[in-house]
Amino acid sequence: MRSLFLLALVLLAGAAAVVLAAPPRGAAGGGECGGTRPDHLALKLAPCASAVVDPASAPSASCCAAVRDVGRRHSPDCLCALLLSDTVRHSGVSLDAVITIPKRCNLATRPIGYKCGEYTLPGLHE
Repeated sequence: MRSLFLLALVLLAGAAAVVLAAPPRGAAGGGECGGTRPDHLALKLAPCASAVVDPASAPSASCCAAVRDVGRRHSPDCLCALLLSDTVRHSGVSLDAVITIPKRCNLATRPIGYKCGEYTLPGLHE
């Protein structure tokens, strides 16, 4: 269960790439994610578990739908903060693979070239 939770956290980082082009929304609480707990957001991305294991695989339709939904509901600041969190960094999952999920889902709203820490959302031919 813990590894699924950590994997879900990393997948949430991939979702960050989907919404980073959206204007930031006001937070209803403290921190980048307002009153929303990051682990709650991460669990919504459980359908993406296989997509983070194999960066060459096509994510499932349910994974892409989850990424799209989380991306619509949360600010770029929240999702970028989750991507760069110690929890995600210590999960052992490749953030380079996670950041490609929006591209592999062919999400038109992904902001190609957006930088979140040392990670950059890949373009069409990268």
